[in-house]
Amino acid sequence: MSVEWSFTGPERGGGGRRGRMFDGGELRLLLLRLIADQPRHGYDLIREIEAMTAGAYAPSPGVVYPTLTLLDEMGLIGEQQSEGAKKRFAITDAGSAHLAERSEQVAGLLDRLRALGEHRERTDGAPIRRAMGNLKVALSDRLGRGECSEETLHDVAALIDEVAQKIERLR
Repeated sequence: MSVEWSFTGPERGGGGRRGRMFDGGELRLLLLRLIADQPRHGYDLIREIEAMTAGAYAPSPGVVYPTLTLLDEMGLIGEQQSEGAKKRFAITDAGSAHLAERSEQVAGLLDRLRALGEHRERTDGAPIRRAMGNLKVALSDRLGRGECSEETLHDVAALIDEVAQKIERLR
């Protein structure tokens, strides 16, 4: 089973790209590990993964719930008594043994999700995207009027070049 994910960012023009976040049994291992930390229901698991990635990735319920059913059928988790209609799952002894046998793989999965979250936090340039949008509007308004002399066009280009050079030199 592979899980599709979508990442949309300014460097991709907002169009998004799809790729495989998990291969094979990786999602099963991740969900099992999170359930081992504390009993959870499906939406708790989705929110936890989304938090780990700073919002860059959240598995869909259409992938999580069948995986939980499979883990339950494999005897790796079991349904716990919970309030309301949500099924909450806890890890079984067999699930703990399964995790222990795959501890290095699980550690790699967690590292990968945390790295994705750290990347997202470093590159979430909302203020920069806002400022770039403001520049685009200002340029469109100024140039759209058709009243720009050759000298004004060169002045605008020089300002943009100057800002670009200053940004390149930032530490």
